[in-house]
Amino acid sequence: MPSTRSAPDLILIAATVGLLTIGVLMVYSASADWALVRFDDGFFFAKRQLLFAGVGVAAMLFLMNVNYMTWRKWSKLLLIICFILLIAVLIPGIGMVRGGARSWIGVGAFSIQPSEFMKLAMITFLAKHLAENQKKITLFKKGLLPVLALVMTAFGMIMLQPDLGTGSVMVGTSIVIIFVAGARISHFTWLGLAGIGGFVALIASAPYRIKRITSFLDPWSDQLGSGFQIIQSLYALGPGGLMGLGLGQSRQKFGYLPEPQTDFIFAILSEELGFIGGALVLFLFCIILWRGIRIAIGAPDLFGSFLAVGIVGMVAIQVMINVGVVTGLIPVTGITLPLISYGGSSLTLMLASLGVLLNISRYAR
Repeated sequence: MPSTRSAPDLILIAATVGLLTIGVLMVYSASADWALVRFDDGFFFAKRQLLFAGVGVAAMLFLMNVNYMTWRKWSKLLLIICFILLIAVLIPGIGMVRGGARSWIGVGAFSIQPSEFMKLAMITFLAKHLAENQKKITLFKKGLLPVLALVMTAFGMIMLQPDLGTGSVMVGTSIVIIFVAGARISHFTWLGLAGIGGFVALIASAPYRIKRITSFLDPWSDQLGSGFQIIQSLYALGPGGLMGLGLGQSRQKFGYLPEPQTDFIFAILSEELGFIGGALVLFLFCIILWRGIRIAIGAPDLFGSFLAVGIVGMVAIQVMINVGVVTGLIPVTGITLPLISYGGSSLTLMLASLGVLLNISRYAR
């Protein structure tokens, strides 16, 4: 294992802490009134988010000091455990159903989402496999096909829940790693066409997905049905203007935008803090992207480089999907905004992943 060369990337830490602070503040602002009515405690979601943030920061600090090469050794075992959890979550009595998806396993008063942990496990395994078999990735049958078969098996299990958002992030991140590892563009072209066909089939297989597509194209055609969330999100973005209505002054959080502290929190943030607040959040994400790419380029070995690419790719793809949904650029799919949205598994997993990235930065040239 390489010896530590420097302190972790302080700019990356500052951007992460900045986003986390904004996230806790916005979770409280978006959920306080609704939580007061439902749980008789306006701080219900904010307190839980602070707890998740504390656990996540502890994980980040711990993993920041664990040599990233350790994950190369345990990558296969972690992947197997995540596959077992994906099977377990589908078993009635073990898996919990929320919002029509059986995606959670209850642990006491809390719950974990195995598909979230599969994202990091898949990144770690692909980084190891591709670092050891980089030359084979240019071959379709012996290199690319086995890797894609593994990724699509995990995607299929996640879709059984179903959870298209998390599955899409995992597949997108995997493709980024495979592309950086040197896969041929011609292979991606044919696979892209096949992927479009498969995506269309997935949409056609579920009526609610078809409604999401039609509502994306014309949300006002079903204002109280499939187009409701997009319309209410746009109603939040518009009045925000340049400076916003002020912290805590959102109107859309009062029963208009469902679960405003989760997938659509960026709409509430933009309504209250305006274009400047939204731009600041996106700027901080761009800093994470910039520092992540620098770390990947400077990593001392292929495993560290691919691992860094996967982590920063996961963050970037998740941000693009979430913000795209909120602004009406892509159809609605359930995916959180990293470090900002309310959620235990997603927040803890993201901070732990950034801890791994910070450890790689300690060895980067």
